[in-house]
Amino acid sequence: MKQSSDEIVDSIVASDIGALPDRSVTEVLQRIVGVTIDRTMSKGDPEHYSVEGSGVSIRGLTYVRSELNGRDSFSANGGRALNFEDVPPELMAGVDVYKNPSAEQIEGSIGGLVNLRTALPFDYAGFKASLSAKSTYSTLKGKNRPEVSGLLSNTWNTPAGKIGMLLSLATSKSGTRTDAFQVEPYYPRTDAVPGQTGTYWVPKGSQWRTLEFDRKRDGTYAAVQWKKDNMESSLTYFQSKYKMQWDENAIFAQIGSPYNIQVANGQWDGNGALTYGTLSMKDGSKLDFGADTRTSLRNSTTQDIGWNFTYKPDAQWTLKSDLQFITAKTNSFDSTVATGAQMAKETLDLRGSIPSLVFDDADRAALANPANYYWAFTMEHMDRGKATEKAWKGDAKYNFADSDFLHDLRFGVRIAERDAETTNSTGNYHWAAITQPWQVGWNISGLARLNDPRFSGDTYTHEFKNFFNGKANVPSLIMPTLATATGFPTSYAKLQGYHDILCAEQVAAQGWGSCDKWTPATLGLDPALTNLQKESNRAAYAQLRFGDDSMNIDGNVGLRLVRTQATAHGSTVYTGKAIPPNTTGVSVPVIKDFSETKDYTNTYTNALPSLNLRWKASNELQYRFALGTGISRPDFSQLQAQTTLNQDFAGTTDQNSGVTNVTSVTRTGSAAGNPLLKPIRSNQMDLTAEWYFSRTGSLTGAVFHKQLKDVIINQTSIIGLPDSGNKVQDFVVTSPINGAKGSASGVELAFQTYFDMLPGAFSGLGMQANYTYVSSKTKLYTPVTQAYCTGGNSAANVNLNLNGCDLDGRTFGNLPLQNLSKNAFNLALMYDQGPISARIAYSWRSKYLQNVNVNGTQGGDALDTNPSSPTKGQTNVAWALPTWADGFGQLDAGLFYKFDDKLTVGLEGSNLTDSLYRQLMQQHVGFKTRAVFASGPRYTVMARYSF
Repeated sequence: MKQSSDEIVDSIVASDIGALPDRSVTEVLQRIVGVTIDRTMSKGDPEHYSVEGSGVSIRGLTYVRSELNGRDSFSANGGRALNFEDVPPELMAGVDVYKNPSAEQIEGSIGGLVNLRTALPFDYAGFKASLSAKSTYSTLKGKNRPEVSGLLSNTWNTPAGKIGMLLSLATSKSGTRTDAFQVEPYYPRTDAVPGQTGTYWVPKGSQWRTLEFDRKRDGTYAAVQWKKDNMESSLTYFQSKYKMQWDENAIFAQIGSPYNIQVANGQWDGNGALTYGTLSMKDGSKLDFGADTRTSLRNSTTQDIGWNFTYKPDAQWTLKSDLQFITAKTNSFDSTVATGAQMAKETLDLRGSIPSLVFDDADRAALANPANYYWAFTMEHMDRGKATEKAWKGDAKYNFADSDFLHDLRFGVRIAERDAETTNSTGNYHWAAITQPWQVGWNISGLARLNDPRFSGDTYTHEFKNFFNGKANVPSLIMPTLATATGFPTSYAKLQGYHDILCAEQVAAQGWGSCDKWTPATLGLDPALTNLQKESNRAAYAQLRFGDDSMNIDGNVGLRLVRTQATAHGSTVYTGKAIPPNTTGVSVPVIKDFSETKDYTNTYTNALPSLNLRWKASNELQYRFALGTGISRPDFSQLQAQTTLNQDFAGTTDQNSGVTNVTSVTRTGSAAGNPLLKPIRSNQMDLTAEWYFSRTGSLTGAVFHKQLKDVIINQTSIIGLPDSGNKVQDFVVTSPINGAKGSASGVELAFQTYFDMLPGAFSGLGMQANYTYVSSKTKLYTPVTQAYCTGGNSAANVNLNLNGCDLDGRTFGNLPLQNLSKNAFNLALMYDQGPISARIAYSWRSKYLQNVNVNGTQGGDALDTNPSSPTKGQTNVAWALPTWADGFGQLDAGLFYKFDDKLTVGLEGSNLTDSLYRQLMQQHVGFKTRAVFASGPRYTVMARYSF
């Protein structure tokens, strides 16, 4: 397909998909040159590893469009693309990745377009049936999970024409486990060791966790195809159901004052960062940890119905009509219940590749004692989403029969109506203390310790068996039962009642205070937590295909015009500080508090030209040159129209006269999104060379450059609001804006061949290899270049959120585009001879930036070292570390034996070398290990029978 295509495209067909143990379309895509995948479950929460992969980047960019059989396809997660892990790879006939746009393709991709192809009945010569069964064993989880898929297809020649029907079904279960060690961020210290000189950097602890992951995925695909004379039609139905649950047991540091930690027997690296030592508290108190049980469930469904009709009135004209209706739904529930654990000390050994903890008998005895545990907190989250689209596309093609240069003219229109709605629960992730050490003495009389008969029960001792496949040994912990986490809201109410008991004791003893009752999070009752979007798209295109046989040049040139009208349903809430009756100094505008619903409409038109040229230097060698303009519309989550505005003022009040002298007035706000965002725009160029030196051999190379404009970042913008005198007052609001430009440039190389010149059995040997290099630059329209951080950890702290901030108050800056690895490669050795087929493949990508200011690597207690700050030396600065994924590679293999044309059996293996996934946190003393994840090898046995 690559050699004959009009555009630059790479493909994988069904036989290649089944040759390696890829359990998701995401894993399939990583085999293609220029494509990389992420391995965290969420970009905003990189503490959880995804064994089957998650997000997809093409040529270093996440602006990826997804299609199913050339039609829109998406999930209901607030984005625009499909969660590829939701789709059964068993239903795919092939996967195509287009890397440069053409006018006839649906707009929306900058990084690239991923088209998932399913088979049609006429793809087979008559009757076709197949059945496949697999069983996968995870060494770390210690359990098997089954997969079954089947296909049934047939065609008939009837007086009414040729008719074909196809039905394909797939169901699979996957069970994996991930173990992890984590290290907390390093704090700058001048008093961690008696007699210390200079600055040491000390983490506030280290911890471990285990996550058990189970998912069930069901797929249904049906197609009816008809052809008679000059007419052809097909009707397809596709449904994917994805249900997953992961349960986690984790311990994590929650030490109130990291600056109170002291280090014994410390060892340090050249930058003064701790590599070994025993942590304890200077004042003799204990180190506080949280020990949580967490469960997370999600159900997702995508359903697509498509009808295509083709009519050829004569040899020159071809007319097509394509109608589609797609619905996607999702809902989730996430629950965390935690006990608190207290330890007298913790010994860290960070000298090796895997962080480790050293426990003596006293440590283990303390962690087995219920008296050292207490009920700590609960946290729940719920969300749901629904997205629909109705689309019609009409295409025409006119063949120039009498022209030696012009081949055909293609033109058409597309009309699409899309709705998207997502709703989050109140508080989003609604954290609520049960009993915390900082509450003791004013809100509660003490901690709800597990050795107190009033608070015992609903816990168990969790053993971390076979941790890191037996490479590490960590103590058992007393944790909440899984039933307590899944029992929301009843179990939560019981635990929060412990707080009420201890609060009543404290209020009675001190004679003042109140005990606020816990209330559970709700879903769908607060309109401000619902993001409701409607979008209408109108597109028209024309594309001319041409070629000169005498010069061996062909190609296409085209233009696509797209008009987008987006409507966001939202609200604006204004709250102002009460203005005293007598004021002097700076005038305070009078604006009445209000809350109003409002619809925002954003309309824009884009012209997207494209040019694709190919020169066939010989039958084996060809070159391509492509120019094009692409757009990527904002995710619906970025378009949410919920804005909160506030007016505040500072001043002093004369107690005798009652007059307030106002010295300053601030008007600020925050927005969940920005309904007036424009699409990201890219002007791009591609140049390729392709040498097809044999029937199975090729060597290809590509150079590409993408110039990006209007990249979306979180920064400040101005919203005007009239006061009582009808004068517009400006509010500085933090929201997503089109605030940057940038570029991504790189090189792709790919090689594949069979060494069929070798004698005998060796002629079945072959190799596939590809390499991608990408570099990027980003420049803000309004640069943020402060050397030191100030302010709190909020959306308004632009410097913190864009540049990151270390625990000594210094910023980082010059961060690359997220999810972009400079280097990536795939290497596969193949063998196909007689009944034996084998593959062994290694995929690797280099270090890349995951995110800035995410869970676990953020806080508000950084040391203020700014020489110009009035609070220099205090620990009151918000901090957020950039988190990176370190270079990671994984070895997979498959071995198959074909008894005859019908029966094939095989053995597959994933992560055969037990590769560890490392996450880094960037600090000024170097890139420090944040976490190491182990998922262990997985083995699959399979059998496939064709009729």
